[in-house]
Amino acid sequence: MKRMLLSGVAAFALALCGVQAHAQAGNSVKFGLCYDLSKAYTFVTPQIVQAAKDYAAILNAKGGIEGHPIEIIAQDHGNEPQRGLECYEKLKREGVIMFDMLSTPVSRAVLPRVMEDKNILLQSFVGRGDAVDGEVFKQIFPIGPTYWGQVANDIAYIKTQHKGNLKGVKIGFIYPDYSFGQEPIPILKTLAAKEGFELSLFPNPMPGRDQAAVWTQIRRFDPAWVISWNLSAMHVVAAKEMKRNGIPMEKLIVVNWLNEVDINNIGAAEAKGLKRGTNVVGGKNHAVIQQIMKELYGTGKGNGDVKNLDDIYYNTGLAMYSVMFEATRAAIKKDGWPLNGAKIKAGMESLRNFDANGLMSPVTVTAKDHGGGGKTRIDMWDGTKWVPQSDWISAYADEVDKVVKEQSAEFAKTGK
Repeated sequence: MKRMLLSGVAAFALALCGVQAHAQAGNSVKFGLCYDLSKAYTFVTPQIVQAAKDYAAILNAKGGIEGHPIEIIAQDHGNEPQRGLECYEKLKREGVIMFDMLSTPVSRAVLPRVMEDKNILLQSFVGRGDAVDGEVFKQIFPIGPTYWGQVANDIAYIKTQHKGNLKGVKIGFIYPDYSFGQEPIPILKTLAAKEGFELSLFPNPMPGRDQAAVWTQIRRFDPAWVISWNLSAMHVVAAKEMKRNGIPMEKLIVVNWLNEVDINNIGAAEAKGLKRGTNVVGGKNHAVIQQIMKELYGTGKGNGDVKNLDDIYYNTGLAMYSVMFEATRAAIKKDGWPLNGAKIKAGMESLRNFDANGLMSPVTVTAKDHGGGGKTRIDMWDGTKWVPQSDWISAYADEVDKVVKEQSAEFAKTGK
């Protein structure tokens, strides 16, 4: 595996950004983080920005990327597509060629313009799932698992818990009733038909603060497993309702968007047994985090609250920008300075089994697969820490790829 920029340490990848058709001006490598810093996604965006800036500071202290200093430029779009487009155009004029929106509606709005400009857009965990099809979405890199892939891996894990036979097993799926929550449903229905498990869907109206009725329905269904696609405080409400309905926490597998703040709000002891799909390692024992603690926070130079270093979303940010920084290093080393979109694209597509020295699931990016392989694992909260319950897996590839190809073909035909 290739060594990371930071000797002996590394981070993981979900990140991407927009690259201009013309060369990046000046001597610095600029990354544009057009994020929701004020509204819907503030439970995650501060930690990711902090991680990107911290990692950039560590690398800049050692000479940057192949001698070029890193600039992290963060700007708020409030989860509004028009403001996201304005952020993109503004930063593009300032010489940014790599962008990350960390918002599905904003990513979808910006995507056509990025492709037209031949820039680069990171789209980890947000945006179009079919953008993993690099033959159609040539400038878009959804590094990490799609929601289709993640839920398929959840089913694969459940299958191992039933000795390889899911026939007749009851699986409930609770989700906020809008696009984020609805996205895994086609794959779940496909796999239910394939494997013979009994699937029941439990939509919950936004904003998800009142889940009493839906958990009563889940209790009556009496599932062997519940897969939850909740976000932030919704997880806390769900845990409360599970307890009220006598549903064991051990039955629950949640989407990746659950962090240590949620665990604390549920209660560390009460959350024991809860499982989470992830492609990032939790905790702060990783070498790059230890180095950041020593060299930045130990000297008063950190870029945010030190308590965020205990948060899985901080690790997610390190992973995302580890990928971006490594791809940029590869681009400069192979094709030289100045950078442009084509060089960054080639750098991204050169990554092979890159796991940031164990911080994330290994990703291999190719011209056909811009997602990196879609691997996740199941971790369980044991009352004090996250404990892996599976290897990194990428299951039901044919079923997931079929959905990807159907939707990417539609985009290629209609632009929608």
